[in-house]
Amino acid sequence: MRSNTSVHKPFRLLCVVGARPNFMKIAPIMAALGDVSPDIDMRLLHTGQHYDAAMSHQYFEALGIPAPDVNLEVGAGSHAVQTAEIMRRFEPALDEQMPDAILVVGDVNSTLACALVAAKKGVPVIHVEAGLRSHDRRMAEEINRVLTDQIADLLFTTEREGRNNLLREGIAEERIHFVGNVMIDTLRRNLDHAVPVETIIQQSGAVGFLKDTEGYAVFTLHRASNVDDPETLDGLMKTVEMVSKTLPVIFPMHPRTRSMAARYGLTALLDSSRILLVPSMGYLEMLGLMRDARVVLTDSGGIQEETTALGVPCITLRENTERPITLIEGTNTLAGVDPENILKIFDDVMRTGGKTGRIPEFWDGRAALRIAQVIHAWIRSVTAPAPALKVA
Repeated sequence: MRSNTSVHKPFRLLCVVGARPNFMKIAPIMAALGDVSPDIDMRLLHTGQHYDAAMSHQYFEALGIPAPDVNLEVGAGSHAVQTAEIMRRFEPALDEQMPDAILVVGDVNSTLACALVAAKKGVPVIHVEAGLRSHDRRMAEEINRVLTDQIADLLFTTEREGRNNLLREGIAEERIHFVGNVMIDTLRRNLDHAVPVETIIQQSGAVGFLKDTEGYAVFTLHRASNVDDPETLDGLMKTVEMVSKTLPVIFPMHPRTRSMAARYGLTALLDSSRILLVPSMGYLEMLGLMRDARVVLTDSGGIQEETTALGVPCITLRENTERPITLIEGTNTLAGVDPENILKIFDDVMRTGGKTGRIPEFWDGRAALRIAQVIHAWIRSVTAPAPALKVA
């Protein structure tokens, strides 16, 4: 670790974000660190893994995140190309910033790429949302999670099972801290500011979409395993069409999903007055959409957590999940991608109201505070001057 014994030099922590899910996690952490350790020199680096013109308002401004000190502007690419490009651009930025540690969140390519560079240069790595496992190595995110955890110095878990996963993988127990879920900190802080669904419909130009209906479903889809395979995507699109016959569907369509649906000629399946297609949304818009939904169908990891916190039934369109707490204690049901099974679960939700669940342990809006307290104590331990040698 780089020496930081001078009382005049504050501890410099470089916080890394790269994709939309990261922004919801970093916002409460930076705020809590500022409160608990005001002497920390916090810097924010955005790799630019996800970027669009509206993002500044939708995420940074809406969530109160400071403007990035560094933006690598990496952009899109295959997993290999993107990860390599982030590493190539991050190394000189790391040398210039000279942090005493870096903090990474989640499981995107930026998380692993920046953690690798830092670890190889002797800079400690702090990983928030450690220990989540789907046990499916075909998922790029699973590889990112496992490798980041192996090189991290401090690991913060969202649920107790995360600790067991890390111990099985040989992570030292003293490096693991169960703190809860910072995504829920952000949700609780912003729930009163969520954009009402009526506003979203009005802005879309579909006034009257929910007239004379008993609620609506939300549908999101973005994972490569679901949208890049034409057979799987066709089945899921037909599923949306069938769901809409019972309940109107609002579908914030990810650019990747829109592109692949057009490529495979599947967009006609969504040409229905009962399906409202809208562009990808900002955080506050999506929060309002989920809050008032009767059911959410999704392949998103974060939405599984948010629906559990909101008490909204969630049907996950995947064969596995790295967030089992949402199945065991929350409102989530794992459906896979078979249309018949999805519709069976959907019909059950319509009949019974779905799983009610409960709020998991430490999903109380104070996870970031716990993280900040642990980091504060850790900084004091690693920057304390060595005891003077006694001379005989």
